[in-house]
Amino acid sequence: MFTRRMLVGNVVSTLVLGSAALLGQQKAAAPSSPAVREFPVNMQQNVTAGTTPVGTKIKAKLTVATLMDGVVIPRNAVFSGEVTESVAKTASDPSRLALRMDSVEWKNGSAPIKLYLTGWYYPTSLDEGQKLAYGPPNDSVKTWNGAGTYPDPNNPASHPFPGHDADRGADSGPNAPLAVTSNHRVMMKNVESTRNTDGSVVITCARSNLKLDKSTAYVLAAGELVPTKK
Repeated sequence: MFTRRMLVGNVVSTLVLGSAALLGQQKAAAPSSPAVREFPVNMQQNVTAGTTPVGTKIKAKLTVATLMDGVVIPRNAVFSGEVTESVAKTASDPSRLALRMDSVEWKNGSAPIKLYLTGWYYPTSLDEGQKLAYGPPNDSVKTWNGAGTYPDPNNPASHPFPGHDADRGADSGPNAPLAVTSNHRVMMKNVESTRNTDGSVVITCARSNLKLDKSTAYVLAAGELVPTKK
């Protein structure tokens, strides 16, 4: 009888220990939290820290179709939100800027959303296009702007504007540079990103006032982003 009780006790102990080990393995194998989603957008208006007031309504268009919760938000979907912080740089304090997007709308749908401006953007470069025989010779082709003139390095007005390639006329010439957006985001120069206790994201710059323009693809996200692997 004593031997039988010992055997039963050993079996129960083994089952308990085995169950505990299994639960531990399940917890260890649990998937990590998903990566923060990011949405590259073009602002529909210029925004300047210290000049654009807090509460100003803003809109931005999505530059690349993005999957969110099983739904594809198409390119050119419009995000709507407002400026939540706007402080100009002073001699002692950095410039501060924060934007929050509360909704997104597209042709066949809409969704509530909470996204913030981050310190990241997608840089744009100029593609020289096809080199034709009637173009400028040798290395000077690099400065050919496709409009029949050569940009003067001392005159910014003579350089093509990268955000307006879609508006070129037929007389622009086939060699006109095209604006090409990089596949890799980079951090804005001299800009830092912090997250407040309420989860909102604020970007700061101690060198100059923060300014957003309509021709740059800025990145919206629900939180701070980590560097991407190239």
